[in-house]
Amino acid sequence: MLSLALWLACLAPALADDGVLVLGRISDDPKAHYDQLKPLLDYVVPRMADVGIREGRVLMARDAQQMQSYMRRGRVDWVTETAGTAMALADRAGAQPLLMTERDGVARYHTVYFVRKDSSVRELADLRGRSIVFQNRHSTSAYYVPADELLAQGLRLEVLLSPMDRPGADSVGYVFGRSELNVSAWVHKRLVDVGAMSNLDWANPKRVPPSYRRDFRIVRESGEFPRALEMVRGDMDPRVRERLREVLAGAAADPDAREALLRFFKTTRFVPIDADTAAGLERLSRGVARVTREVE
Repeated sequence: MLSLALWLACLAPALADDGVLVLGRISDDPKAHYDQLKPLLDYVVPRMADVGIREGRVLMARDAQQMQSYMRRGRVDWVTETAGTAMALADRAGAQPLLMTERDGVARYHTVYFVRKDSSVRELADLRGRSIVFQNRHSTSAYYVPADELLAQGLRLEVLLSPMDRPGADSVGYVFGRSELNVSAWVHKRLVDVGAMSNLDWANPKRVPPSYRRDFRIVRESGEFPRALEMVRGDMDPRVRERLREVLAGAAADPDAREALLRFFKTTRFVPIDADTAAGLERLSRGVARVTREVE
């Protein structure tokens, strides 16, 4: 049972006090996410005293729109997010990438498109008049990236009422499976023509069971993009921003940070954003904006 005090800490708008570092998260499970965020925040705050940080707080947002509002109003300083949502925060709230986040030893991943082996679909252009299943509206690998690549092919996306619904002959119908197992199951049961998910989920037998996999064929794999990003508000004090970057970048080498990193979504290290990654994020940002504009 989540205590009243914890709910207030998670959900009440934080005051933009000087000396307070606010770590935010878009969450449908505040208690679980609070327990994942707080240990790293507790590690970071004492190491930022030299730039005036004396306290850390966690603030949850119920959705991306609320987080955008928090960041625009200076109520959240730092957010950890998947790359697609991070670029949406950059576009709509002026957030800036600080570091790339490596989780379980993986810093980058990509989208896999797959069909049944007996499908006539050989490339994305063959999807006109057919259907695809994405995971959810916030997924980078299983929504933003594949939706943008379909739009780039000149295909029009049409939301379907259910997996059994069919699109018009001149569009690609899409549905959200909500889980990776549903994505693979719906393709296997021929409810939809194509599934899209990350290569990490594709390799996970709990999400693509071996009994399904032997009947599947990969149609395409996208280019790579960051698995996750640490984002900060655009008007953060430069001294605070740079000190936060230093503390996080050095955490993997500090034994005192090991447990906090593990709790922080199984983070193994924070990686600097090089020129190639920055260019990739710019492309992803344009793609997220196009999906938002043309699909949503």
